[in-house]
Parts: sequence; structure tokens; C-alpha cells
Amino acid sequence: MSTIILRGGVIINEGSRIEADLLIKDGRIEKISKSISVEGNAEEVHLNGKLILPGWIDDQVHFREPGLTHKGNIQTESRAAVAGGITSYMEQPNTKPAATTIEELEKKYDRASEVSIANYSFNMGATNDNLEELKKVSKTDVAGIKIFMGSSTGNMLVDQQKTLEGIFQLDHQLITHCEDEGTIRTNLEKAKLKYGEDIPMSMHPVIRSEEACYLSSSAAVELAKKNGSRLHVFHISTAKELELFDNSIPLEQKKITAEACIHHLWFSEEQYTEKGSLIKWNPAVKKATDRDAIFQAVLDNKIDVIATDHAPHTLEEKNNKYLTAPSGGPLVQHALLALLEKVEEGKISIERVVEKIAHAPAILFNVVERGFIREGYFADLVIVNPNSKYGVTKENIMYKCGWSPFEGVEFSNSIHSTYVNGRKVYDRGNIIEAGNGSRLIFNR
Repeated sequence: MSTIILRGGVIINEGSRIEADLLIKDGRIEKISKSISVEGNAEEVHLNGKLILPGWIDDQVHFREPGLTHKGNIQTESRAAVAGGITSYMEQPNTKPAATTIEELEKKYDRASEVSIANYSFNMGATNDNLEELKKVSKTDVAGIKIFMGSSTGNMLVDQQKTLEGIFQLDHQLITHCEDEGTIRTNLEKAKLKYGEDIPMSMHPVIRSEEACYLSSSAAVELAKKNGSRLHVFHISTAKELELFDNSIPLEQKKITAEACIHHLWFSEEQYTEKGSLIKWNPAVKKATDRDAIFQAVLDNKIDVIATDHAPHTLEEKNNKYLTAPSGGPLVQHALLALLEKVEEGKISIERVVEKIAHAPAILFNVVERGFIREGYFADLVIVNPNSKYGVTKENIMYKCGWSPFEGVEFSNSIHSTYVNGRKVYDRGNIIEAGNGSRLIFNR
């Protein structure tokens, strides 16, 4: 592999920023120093004060392969991800067929090894009847076991208490989507009685309510405490749920952790009128007070990780009435820029952004030699140009679905380039087919 020297960049890493050169050799960071010289041939990249960040490790994406590839696939969405500075991702099991057996799970890994430009891991899915299969899942080769404690596709809703007890006794990283199905059904029936088939999109946070989220997430936390489980609760969407999480101990010591997603940090329910189904997610985007409380919890370390929950659907699917428009939207290409906009607004520091998107997921999941800019670590890097604005248009969207909830937004920063395993894979609007990413390994 080539030798590359990144010169004159500002490295944002582990709570500090330093102006330094960075030497990449054989896919890893070999040296960080004020001035680097090497013998022999080396590609020199002069950054002139651009920012060097560790690549985002996105712990929640849905890339839709297999079975839903009209929406997106591993190849297209991994390319959109690196265009957004995401160098590693953890993909969810609710595909068709679902990844609820070792055989189906490994098929996804095999496919990613052929086409994913970013590094990858795929979570195993829990069902009411696959506990014995879950016991076989490798802790070193698989990020976690995903439990849908609420609505999902196919047979992935886990609602049998005996099964849940068994799953929460597993020695693995458990991950939950928490919304109480009974509460949602009751709320939906009330909405149907009032509105018939014409339920307004603004009813989404009423139907998938604070109560539905809290009932489920509190039950998951209770199970985890009872069994001593390692539990990570995905996409917190309410202020009330924050009381379930602790910020009195370092992340390295936590067994129960939480994630916030970019849409719950950016949007609020007032925007349903303008955006409609384009901001329909599960859990729902809720009140501005919920959004602000979640943002504060990121700052206070009650929430440990920021992710995207990238989940594309076609515009044809989205342009339906409430009852048939699917939940989810594409986010990987623009999520980092959205967070950097909050830096511009003074709401969060860039050092804290790096902590939540790179350092924290690496620590939480025990990712081997990624998530930090350190000598000896893999060179997964994103270069940000703070002096170049970026407007989101139809023409520069890389998602297969061809749309973004951020269309029309002009961000204050732009992604200049992205490196995965020391190879430049994105450069100022262009994907570079320099090779595929690697399977993530976990030190457990």
C-alpha cells in the first residue's frame, strides 16, 4: 500500500486539537509529529489548516440488503457514508430475509466484503424463537444482538417475557429498539376513530408516544440490571427516558448505555407540517423540549453515542398517507455536516462531536484499533474544510433513494476527503474506488 503524509492539518482527537503532520503507511497511522520526513516515495497532501477527525463509527444503519435493494444496498449506501465522513458502520438485521440465523448473518458479511467501501459489522437479530442460535454468535466478530422491543418487520418483534429473560442472560452486547407495541396499537386505534384513513403526519409522536417509549426502555433497563447485561438503547427520543441512564461513571465502566440519532437532535414536531413523511421515523421526532433535553444529555454524558439510523425509502413510498408511508430516512451523507452546524451555532464543541461519533462507539463496542487518531491505529480519517460551504441538492445526493430531509440546507462546512484503512475513498464530491473496507473486530 502507499505511503501518505497529510501535512498542515489540525487534528481533533481525544479532547484536544493540534497542528501536526500525519504519516499513513500500510493502512495505519505510523507517526504524528509537528514535522515528518520519510525516505523514498510518499504522496504528500497539503491540508492548509483543514481539520482531521477520526472517521465516524456509525453504530446504527439500515442499508436494505438483502431483499429491499430498491431502497438502497450495501454498495450505494456505504459510498454515501464515506462521502459523509462515516468510515465504519454497524448494520441492522431487519432485512429480507432477516439476519436471525448465523447463516443469513454471514451472507451479509460476505456481501459486504465484496462491495462495501467502508468498514462494516452486522448485528444478529433476536426473535421469539431463536435463542439457541443467539448463543452461537461470536463476540469478537459481531457487534451485537439486536432486540426489537416494539414494532418491527417480519417476526422480529420480541414480546415474550420468557424469551426476553433468556436473551438478557446472554454474554454479548445487547441492543434494543424500545417502543411498547400495546400502547402504540391503542393510540393508533384512537387516531383512526378520530381521523379515519386521513391521519395527519403530526399525529406520529402522539401515536408513538412518550409513554410507549418509556414503558419499553424502562423495561429493558430493568431486565439489564436484573441480569447484569450489557445493554445499549438505540435512538432515545424523549426527555423522560433520560432518567434511566447514568452519567456518574466513565463510559468504560458502564454496562447500560444510550444513543441519540441525528434527526432527534435536529428536527422537532413543528416541522411535520413542512416535511411530512420525510421526517417520519420510529421512534418519532417529538417536541422541541425533547430535542433540547436529548442534546443536553449528549453534553452531560447521559447519552453516550450519536448515530444516524440511516434507513432509506423511495420517495414513491414516502409520498403516501400516514398509514402507508414507511418510517425512516437517509442520513449518512449529511449527518456529520449537521453536527458541525451545531458546532457553528455554539451548541456543542467539535471535540465533543468527535467523542460521541468516534471515540465513544469504539469504547462501547470495544472496536479494535479504530475510533482514535493514534499511532498504530487504522487510518480511518475524515478531512473537513471549515472554509467551504456545502448545499444539499438533488444533484449531489448519493443515496440510491435520491432524496434527503436536508435538501435545501446550506452547511457551513464541507467534507473534503475520507480515508478508510489508509486509502482515500472520497475526494471533494467524488468516490474513489480504492478498495473495500474491512470487517470490524471487537476486543471482548
